[in-house]
Amino acid sequence: MKILVTMPEGVIRESFVPKQVRSRLESVAEVEYNDMARNFTPQELRDRLRGVDVALTGWGTTLFDEAVLEGNDRLKLIAHTGGSVTPVMSDAAYERGIRVISGNEMYAESVAESVIAYSLAALRRIPEFLDRTKTGDWYHAGEVWEGLLDQTVGVIGFGMTSRHLFRMGKAFRLRFKVLEKPYLTPEVQAEYGFTTASLEEIFSTCKIVSLHCGMTRSYYHLVGERLLGMMPEGAILINTARGPVIDEQALIAELKRNRIRAVLDVYEEEPLPANSELRRLPNALCVPHMGGPTFDRRKLITMALIDDVLRFAAGDPMKLEISREYASHMSDRAST
Repeated sequence: MKILVTMPEGVIRESFVPKQVRSRLESVAEVEYNDMARNFTPQELRDRLRGVDVALTGWGTTLFDEAVLEGNDRLKLIAHTGGSVTPVMSDAAYERGIRVISGNEMYAESVAESVIAYSLAALRRIPEFLDRTKTGDWYHAGEVWEGLLDQTVGVIGFGMTSRHLFRMGKAFRLRFKVLEKPYLTPEVQAEYGFTTASLEEIFSTCKIVSLHCGMTRSYYHLVGERLLGMMPEGAILINTARGPVIDEQALIAELKRNRIRAVLDVYEEEPLPANSELRRLPNALCVPHMGGPTFDRRKLITMALIDDVLRFAAGDPMKLEISREYASHMSDRAST
């Protein structure tokens, strides 16, 4: 079996393929590496795929479209260290019978953990109080801070991240309202412990609204002036999904009214421009797209992908496979 690692040399590859992972990879297959400091161009990728059975890909890897796949009939599996596979997996790849696995499940768990952390940071006003103690200040009489226990959380999107959040939320006795969809039957609601509600009910009744939807065209600027204006005084909006789900200008206008708070991990433009008003608003906590996976999880993602590569080679079912139907609900390529 021959594996091509398309990730270029650098910090990102070293975090996903450190020495111990590299050793394991090379023990199970013949491995070739991208020896450049950048990702392959489409033509370079096409040429390097000759005779390759498995491609181990990462952020920024060229889309495996018909032009890249031309003449590469041996490629049967793409193992993507990212979450969403739409940046690498095309319809042409699926139609050729190429299968794909990704770190989506482990990304989702890490992002769910970040939602818990961001909720606690905002409710307890942790960044603000840390800054105060560093400057010699303290809390002032009459000030209020809150906790996560027994809160109601509105969730937009029902995927792996949401399911991990439901599990973690049990420790805090959280109540969840999920955007209603036909497939969220009473049986599914009972299994995961949530109720369904309309967008309007979620935004008008929940202390925390957490966005988990992929950036498909139907979700572009879903959260705008109307929904933001419905949020109760003191409510918190968390976005670990995709930046364009929120109309940032509408959010900035609402934050200036000082009614709600926001914790943002993703933005319409990344990196967040230095002159963005979001950076200067005290009720906006801006995280530089660090929701997940944390560095300590990255090598574990690649190890899990290698496990699945071995299952594939043995003809066994893979645990991390992303079907064409599931991929259709992930973020559009233009948005990733």
